[in-house]
Amino acid sequence: MNKYKRPAGIDATTKSNVFDLLSSQIKTWAYRNSFYLTDIKLSGSRAKGTAISLSSDMDMFISLSSTNTASLGSVFNSLYSYFNDLYTCRKQNVSIRVTYSNTKVDLVPGKRQDRYSNDHGLYKSKQDSWTKTNIDKHISMVKGSNLIIEIAAAKIWRERHGLDFPSIFLELATLEALKNRGTTDHDANFLTLLEYFRDNIQTVRIVDPANTNNVISSDLSATAKQTISSQARKSRNEQYRKDILW
Repeated sequence: MNKYKRPAGIDATTKSNVFDLLSSQIKTWAYRNSFYLTDIKLSGSRAKGTAISLSSDMDMFISLSSTNTASLGSVFNSLYSYFNDLYTCRKQNVSIRVTYSNTKVDLVPGKRQDRYSNDHGLYKSKQDSWTKTNIDKHISMVKGSNLIIEIAAAKIWRERHGLDFPSIFLELATLEALKNRGTTDHDANFLTLLEYFRDNIQTVRIVDPANTNNVISSDLSATAKQTISSQARKSRNEQYRKDILW
């Protein structure tokens, strides 16, 4: 944790040099396309307190008004085109990875479902579909779980072993795996989590707590789940901790 864990939030320099700059450009993008912008805020691991230095440096959630008539797919692709002209960009499932000044930022555009809640529609580029979710609920749930260390450790494990599965799936699976355990023995909890990935990842049904129709575990292929399970088995059988996390 001391090696990789990052503090929650961002420092003043990052806010000024990265967050505020990208926010200004997002506002320009929205204005040029007549998209009605309601908010730009820090989200993801920095907001939840689970950030590590091995993955993205920052997530920015872009909230558009429910009055926008453009499809989520066209919004997503428009945002990608705009920033791809400025920086090195990569499309991910629900976000666009922008690399600016050696900082990796994931931009997540969403459209509010109505004016009375924080439920948003997100475009899923891999499936060319959309889903409803609530970023604020995710942040609150993880921050209140008392499992920040275990979630961050699982992210380090994922990155060091080259595994590919989304953080929301990792977070929800961790909460499920450790729901009946204490929150002080982080080492034992992490080994229990590896056993859960080993034994259950291929069959478990993980749903978005903000939208039970959104089955997050369905976003992973059978091959990806098998790879996670196999690595969890190998890691759990290691004799030394240094061969699990390093």
